[in-house]
Formats: sequence, structure tokens, C-alpha cells
Amino acid sequence: MSVRSLLVLVLAFACSPIIAKGVVRPDDLSGTWIPAAAELAGVKYPDDVRKTITLVVKDDKYTVTVGTLVDQGTMKLNADATPKEMDVTGTDGPNKGRTILAIYEHTGDTLRICYELSGSGRPKQFKTDPGSTLFLVTYERKKP
Repeated sequence: MSVRSLLVLVLAFACSPIIAKGVVRPDDLSGTWIPAAAELAGVKYPDDVRKTITLVVKDDKYTVTVGTLVDQGTMKLNADATPKEMDVTGTDGPNKGRTILAIYEHTGDTLRICYELSGSGRPKQFKTDPGSTLFLVTYERKKP
């Protein structure tokens, strides 16, 4: 899987509404998100690729666009966990049929997500290490 495909998948996961105790609160994450910073396996993600990314969340669905590549899917959030948990499942695009586990934190117009791209488990903290398959993204909500 290419770095671009992995990025699309990761960004896609970040765009889900929060589901806590069966109650969907789509207003929490709904909107358009732009990555302000990103790192993969302890290395800063290339700005030229990061700047082509857009994440759109509506209800429990996400669409991530990286350049001309589009990834779509659904997200399930567990806001009661510490840290908060996110499961991203691709339904169309490069991550179709794949589920990525992540953790997230949301404060105002900032959304931070750490994805485990290998599918081997869920991240424990908002940090990536060299040689890992962790992808950490800080998004800012796009203003209308």
C-alpha cells in the first residue's frame, strides 16, 4: 500500500461523528477538516502531500481526498474510552473493506488523531516512533 493510500485511510478515519452509548452526536466532528501537521513513524509528513488533503465528516461517514484520490467510509467513536477511540472502515476507495483503529481528541476547532496503519492494534498515546506504523494528524476545522 502506498504512502498516499495510507494517508487517505488515516484521514478518512478522522472524520467520523462521535458515538457514545449508542447516541450519535454528528455535530461534534461534522464539517471540513484540513491537516495542520502530520507525522508518520516519527517523521514529519511531507508538506506538499499534506496540503492536498481534505477530510469531510457528515454524520457517521467520512470522505478523505488526497490530491485526486478519494477514500470514503464510516467511523465509530467511543468517547467514553481514555483516550477516546475511533474505528474507521473504508467502504469505497483504496481502504475499502479495511478497518483502522485509532485514538482521538477533539477540542473546539482542533481534532487530533493517531492511527495504527498495520491493523495490529490501537495506539496507546498521541506519539509516533521510528519504525512504527503509527500516523498522527492534527486537523483544523475549515471556516466557511
